[in-house]
Amino acid sequence: MAKQITRDRKLTPEEAAKYRKLREEIEAEKPEIIAKAQRARRAARCKQLAAVMQTLKAAREAKGLSLADIYEQTGIDRSALSKLENVTNENPTIETLFRYAEVVGKRLEIQVLDQ
Repeated sequence: MAKQITRDRKLTPEEAAKYRKLREEIEAEKPEIIAKAQRARRAARCKQLAAVMQTLKAAREAKGLSLADIYEQTGIDRSALSKLENVTNENPTIETLFRYAEVVGKRLEIQVLDQ
């Protein structure tokens, strides 16, 4: 660890101890902060996927297709399709989404947007 210098002077032992304690507290809190951020990102992705799947499911139902029909045309297992539609599979492949969309007459488009 680098020697701490503040305003062209060395830290006193008390100041050094104070900053050391703060760094330790931050290090102790870091895993929870990272986990919280990961949960928030996962929730946002899940929400986006749910919106996509709601649109695709509505298209499937509008065409009068069952999950068995989708299975026959895509080869995607019916239980996997059910998990996809109910967003219990939070990480489907892009290929799966493209195949599903094609069968229900939709085109999936991927965009890169600023946050």
